[in-house]
Amino acid sequence: MPELSVVLPAYNEEAMLPRAAAVLGELLEKEKIDYELIFVDDGSSDATWDEIGKAHAVNERVHGVHFSRNFGKEAAIFAGLATAQGSCAAVMDTDLQHPPKTLIEMFRLWQDGYEVVEGVKRTRGKESAAHKAAAGTFYKIMSRAVKIDMRRASDFKLLDRRAVAALLNMPERNAFFRAMSSWIGFKSTQVEFDVQEREQGESKWSTRKLIQYAISNIVGYSTVPMQFVTAAGIIVFIFAIILGIQTLLKYFFGHAVEGFTTVILLILLIGSIIMISLGIIGYYIARIYEEVQGRPKYIISSQI
Repeated sequence: MPELSVVLPAYNEEAMLPRAAAVLGELLEKEKIDYELIFVDDGSSDATWDEIGKAHAVNERVHGVHFSRNFGKEAAIFAGLATAQGSCAAVMDTDLQHPPKTLIEMFRLWQDGYEVVEGVKRTRGKESAAHKAAAGTFYKIMSRAVKIDMRRASDFKLLDRRAVAALLNMPERNAFFRAMSSWIGFKSTQVEFDVQEREQGESKWSTRKLIQYAISNIVGYSTVPMQFVTAAGIIVFIFAIILGIQTLLKYFFGHAVEGFTTVILLILLIGSIIMISLGIIGYYIARIYEEVQGRPKYIISSQI
């Protein structure tokens, strides 16, 4: 059984995968760490799976998991953790934006007795202004929603076998690895790192995907949106009381109620809040429906 399993989700990473396998293999062998590299092909449309096969031919410590279709990064992470045989398991990106040298630092901390070692971003690297603003907004919302500081959080983590087992025993289908790995507890510490520039290829995270990811994980890990429904109802109720008192005063003092403008605005306001509230409730019901169906997080079509 290896000491360290490195889980690397890969989606359309044919350009970076050989580089990642070579760099990590060379570094871990230099440090004399018994390891395995587990690349999880998340239904890529390019030659990612073929590259995993080639990497395995060069280094038998490279293993591969191939999904039947694209199930998302969270599913890929959990598939890798379920496959991992190591005494501890690290999760990092195939594009090597998570620095390999930091992985060694995390492993040494695990040897010192820490069971969860979290990589936190010191700097985010080069990003467009729009993407940086979107990412900043996403992490602020996530931090408030899940009540865990997510502003510098990443998927770059190293977990002891006990922590991995705790994660895999959590039954929800719509998993959020960054929050769940913090929620489980255990003896934890943090390591800062600077996000590296991609050597090849492009980021798979557009602003639109980031927003979808935020909505999905907030609903999957927090009831804050449901509390918005209650808060909106209270605000409208207070507004209705104030308007009711105003209307009664005008009635008793002999002043006619003016026009329909206020009525129309109220109908539009209340109607909008009701529709938004129904949308939020409907989204939660949809997630409940998905959980009740009990479908697997992912389907593996082949392994190396």
